[in-house]
Amino acid sequence: MTEFLLSVHVLVAIVTVGSITVAASMFPRIALRACGSGGDGSSAAGEGRDGRSEGTGTAVLLHRVCTGYAVAGVVVPVFGIATGAQLGVLTDAWLIVSLVLTVAAAALLGLAVLPGQRRLLALAEGAAAEEEARPVASRLSMTTGMFNVLWAVVVVLMIVRPGSTTGA
Repeated sequence: MTEFLLSVHVLVAIVTVGSITVAASMFPRIALRACGSGGDGSSAAGEGRDGRSEGTGTAVLLHRVCTGYAVAGVVVPVFGIATGAQLGVLTDAWLIVSLVLTVAAAALLGLAVLPGQRRLLALAEGAAAEEEARPVASRLSMTTGMFNVLWAVVVVLMIVRPGSTTGA
């Protein structure tokens, strides 16, 4: 049973968190480029089927990826806690720190990254100038980077398991 729980935990983490980190990292640049095109389809890339510029459409897609996988990502700590319970390591420091960092990353995603993406999308769809959107995109890039670093630390803790007595 432990192998099943751990397998689901790792697979869902790779698919969800990996997708979020890539999409969230690409988003500010793509959305800023959409602001530069005016968001009205006047860019050289042309319009998509929904009448949005292709840059704006791509930014919308990246935001949907982040939002959708954030919801699905709830499964990661659920299976992680179940795996930890099976292994008897729920009180180990490395797991507690990993859980705290996971909560921090989830809060950062839900309270800063996704709302920042929505703000930048609103600027792109409202035909804001690139200069107006640049501070929002810069702040979002920094916040997304912090989110990514939190997940990198969690991954290292999960692999190294400092102080673990279950073996490496």
